[in-house]
Amino acid sequence: MQPLPRAGGAYLDARGDGRALRVSWHTEAEVVVLSLWRDNVCTGTFQLAVEDVPGLLDVLSQGWRAAYPTAG
Repeated sequence: MQPLPRAGGAYLDARGDGRALRVSWHTEAEVVVLSLWRDNVCTGTFQLAVEDVPGLLDVLSQGWRAAYPTAG
């Protein structure tokens, strides 16, 4: 994988096989880029507008709490 910008992270896919999700903040463009990687090749990107980030966080949080009520 290429180096991440300062603010970001990488998450390995549960299926393995060199798959990963990268999250990188691009404050200059007011987006968060979600990119799908396979080994060292970016296979797709999605640019999420910064104002939509709270909604995505809510969906993830609510889904996690519903699926795993005793966690966290």
